[in-house]
Amino acid sequence: MQEKKSKIQDRHPMPEQPANVRRHNFLEVPLGYGEETAMAEATRCIQCKNPQCVQGCPVAVPIPQFIKAIAEGRFSEGIRTIWEKNALPAVCGRVCPQESQCEGQCILGKKGSPVAIGNLERFLADWERKKGDGSLPEKMAATGKRVAVVGSGPAGLTVAGDLVLKGHDVTLFEAFHKPGGVLVYGIPEFRLPKAIVESEVKTLEKLGVNLVCNTVVGRAVDVKELFEEGFDAVFVGVGAGLPSFMNIPGENLIGVYSANEYLTRANLMKAYDPAYDTPMVVGRNVAVVGGGNVAMDAARTALRMGAESVKIIYRRSREEMPARLEESHHAEEEGVEFMLLTNPLRFDGDERGRLTSVTCKRMELGEPDASGRRRPVPLDGSDFTMDCDLAIIAVGSGANPLLTSSEPEIALNRWGNIEADPENGKTSMRGVWAGGDIVTGAATVILAMGAGRKAATSMHDFLARGW
Repeated sequence: MQEKKSKIQDRHPMPEQPANVRRHNFLEVPLGYGEETAMAEATRCIQCKNPQCVQGCPVAVPIPQFIKAIAEGRFSEGIRTIWEKNALPAVCGRVCPQESQCEGQCILGKKGSPVAIGNLERFLADWERKKGDGSLPEKMAATGKRVAVVGSGPAGLTVAGDLVLKGHDVTLFEAFHKPGGVLVYGIPEFRLPKAIVESEVKTLEKLGVNLVCNTVVGRAVDVKELFEEGFDAVFVGVGAGLPSFMNIPGENLIGVYSANEYLTRANLMKAYDPAYDTPMVVGRNVAVVGGGNVAMDAARTALRMGAESVKIIYRRSREEMPARLEESHHAEEEGVEFMLLTNPLRFDGDERGRLTSVTCKRMELGEPDASGRRRPVPLDGSDFTMDCDLAIIAVGSGANPLLTSSEPEIALNRWGNIEADPENGKTSMRGVWAGGDIVTGAATVILAMGAGRKAATSMHDFLARGW
């Protein structure tokens, strides 16, 4: 009996590419569960009467039900259970921070390791894509109402998926030439293959969502014009794609990128593929400033682009680092060096205006600041300089201003984010909702989807009954 209990407590590890292999390619790092492993992992779930994992999920996926379906080999039923709440399971299974959400609430995690909920969600989505019958969820009867969704990131895709199923005529507007928002321009191929996002978007198109790319709402057309063209409601999910910089000397040198630009060139514009002519500095000695997931993505991308040395420069300690443990672990495995309690002071260049070095200062931690993290305090006399021919600034991003600057009726907060009711996404402009990073600031995929779900519910009610 003791041996059986031990087996139940053991979490099945996700198979991965070896670090010395994957650092040289852009193929996905985790390889996914096979059917046997997925079923074995699913049997670890004890099917709680009051499942805390569901409460930890921002979109309330019925987790015990889909896990039970896996354990019993009912894969087709399992994926359809997820679809009731989550239109992007292949994405969420890969990039959501399950450790602080559903898995963080799992009762098995109190004494051992939690059920690998994210891995199982990914398994079902991948199984459906490869082996499923391609059947789609049922749609309600057409309502004759038209909805414009601005931005095809996680929030926009969720709203589009929810409302098209409720019978509305949905048009999805995207500024770039490919849909997916941050899923395609921000997250690298080795973490989220673009074919996965394309598959999710194609499902929405099959359901009847109209996709309009290369259209910047706020420039090519504004919100009022969308109403004039016959749309009955508008959802704004344009994200937080405005790069933030540190405002230190030398940030205008050739070779200093914002993480937004660097990752967009590498991901959406495929700079890593010789078949594409996307120009990008390929550094030998790379410094990435920041400690979040975006910093890890940029550092790991730079390695794969051919850098000899990649260093993460972060002004706090490892305990304060906001990146997922999985991402920082993968980065270190692949050879990224962490320079903690270090802050850049300036970038220096040569006579051609090209970056050659970065000067930094050592820090120590003081009292907690407004974020709850201990404030970094400079150490006198600790300045040092190191070679650097590529620097990537990953210290956050701000609200995309293109749409909001064209529509004064939409109220903004002092940071330029749209003010929207957190319970339903309503803005100050009648018939307009908003959600995701344009409201909250940069956050997670699943939180944006949760906001989209709430907004879609409110929009459907409005389309049926009025504001």
